[in-house]
Amino acid sequence: MPAGPKLKSLRNKRNITVREVEQASRRIADAKGDKRFCISNGWLAQLENGASEPSICKLFSLSVIYRANFLDLVRLYNVDVDEKEKYERVADPYVTQLISGNGDLGLTASSDSAVELSTNLMPQSEAMNASQFPVYEDRTSGIVYGQLGLSDVTMYPMIRPGSLLKIDTRQNKLASGAWHNEYERPIFFIELREAYACGWCDLQDNQLLIIPHPLSPASVRRFTYPREAEIVGRVVGYSTHCLEHEPPSVNLRKTKVR
Repeated sequence: MPAGPKLKSLRNKRNITVREVEQASRRIADAKGDKRFCISNGWLAQLENGASEPSICKLFSLSVIYRANFLDLVRLYNVDVDEKEKYERVADPYVTQLISGNGDLGLTASSDSAVELSTNLMPQSEAMNASQFPVYEDRTSGIVYGQLGLSDVTMYPMIRPGSLLKIDTRQNKLASGAWHNEYERPIFFIELREAYACGWCDLQDNQLLIIPHPLSPASVRRFTYPREAEIVGRVVGYSTHCLEHEPPSVNLRKTKVR
């Protein structure tokens, strides 16, 4: 049902006439000292017929008069504040960022959708929908999932941009040790100031080094630890492409440094 008829239905449930809505809104506008909160009966009729859309002030007045949740009324017009983080990734898709996990990510390793251009963390339940890994852990296991952004070439070509990552948050400490090859060397998912990264790590005094793959066009990055960088967890699995969406040099030029 369109937004207009839904608003009319709310008014009818309250058994309020359009004239009474106008009178109530005038009292709200007078109390706030702002005429923008006033709703004329003629304008309300147009709104309910779908001929106009409300301003945020008028929608507030309707939420008060109808005793409805303001955010529920906003959702009638396809604006859901719970989708904020989802669309932050769409607005700036090449920046690594955390995903809180409510909403459909549409995450698959081969998709071209805008929401998966950034390196992200995602909840286990949504990673299961991606069908990239068999998931046996429960919610208390410390396992979270992420996706490598199309601009993140730090571990290229070992882990290509757009890959799905499986991260164990219990393994969030650097430990000295020997490894026999690059596949045994621990890869970490790192939280930066307003961004995230994925790569090999080394700790030198209070400097955390994010070390790229030798064949990657990326450079070593240094951050003050733990003030500028914290380890989310170790990457314990990943699903990677055989071919990348774009050449790594193109992706690297699009990367933003914050």
